[in-house]
Amino acid sequence: MKSVRLGIIGLGNMGKVHARHIREGKVARVELAAVCDQQMEPLASFAPARAYTDVQAMLTSGEIDAVLIATPHFQHTSLGIAALNAGLHVLVEKPISVHKADAQRLLAAHTNPQQVFATMFNQRTDPRYQHLRQLIQNGELGKVQRINWTITDWFRTQAYYNGGSWRATWAGEGGGVLLNQSPHQLDLLWWLFGTPTKVRAFCQFGRFHQIEVEDSVTAYLEYLGGTQGVFITTTGEAPGTNRLEVTTDRGRIIIEGLNLQWTKTERSISEWCATHPKGFEAPPMTTQNLAFANTGGQHAEVLQNFVDAILDGTPLIAPAAEGIHSVELANAMLYSTFINDTVTLPLDDAAYEVELLKKISANHH
Repeated sequence: MKSVRLGIIGLGNMGKVHARHIREGKVARVELAAVCDQQMEPLASFAPARAYTDVQAMLTSGEIDAVLIATPHFQHTSLGIAALNAGLHVLVEKPISVHKADAQRLLAAHTNPQQVFATMFNQRTDPRYQHLRQLIQNGELGKVQRINWTITDWFRTQAYYNGGSWRATWAGEGGGVLLNQSPHQLDLLWWLFGTPTKVRAFCQFGRFHQIEVEDSVTAYLEYLGGTQGVFITTTGEAPGTNRLEVTTDRGRIIIEGLNLQWTKTERSISEWCATHPKGFEAPPMTTQNLAFANTGGQHAEVLQNFVDAILDGTPLIAPAAEGIHSVELANAMLYSTFINDTVTLPLDDAAYEVELLKKISANHH
């Protein structure tokens, strides 16, 4: 195979972005062979790609090798399973599913290791987060003690939510900011720091907008070994902030804007704390500022990586199997709010599914 024949399912905001990247030559060795949407209207603008309104017909057409799924969230599971069963390579938009039980059903359908199965976590291509991950993994930072992530620059107006009947509904998206905007940061939280052992969250539903789902969240996370985290997100504040502050045994890292700042202690803080004779004196520190030119290759880089994995066996930036972690974190934050209590992980996926189905039937319009 010299190039990959790709079909895109769902030509909403993201589906169009991916199609344009291919059109504009931003991704090599891939051809937009087919597009599928329930509406005829967006299909015409992507000719000569073959237009379909029937997903199954596209999946079994023999005209595509791979599929990119960019539909409303609940369909990620059913369409992902159908595409895997059709023997295709699959790239699914985030979140891989709405809830953990569905994510497990989807991942269980991936039985053939020759089929590439990836997810669109484009922020893993950001050099700031890649650099932080390297520092954590090579031990330079020592133990991570505290994680504070404020990600409130997702401002959306009421018009945004009015733009689609599935938007910001339990039945359509299965949640709000945690399922639509913040899966990227929830994924990075897992990618950088692993899975917490406990989550206690306070989600507010329709605080800033006329919607039934959460648009404001403050969550407390606790990790093995006592590390504490706070995660704050909303679509109701402007200008908003995107600031990740990580306190470690060797000082503090702040990622904000295109910068990564490390205020590095000359000695281990825990060791200094235990042995230094003076009561108020912190260890000597130096500050390193790293400024990055951009946020990496983002969506086009993940799509290129998917193509390269199919053609060359290149390791995936974001294997679909890793997509379950951000789903579980989002679910745990909502579940903690539903039961007004602390949730221990791994999350009881059956119990969460029951709660979510209750919300869907209570709000069924």
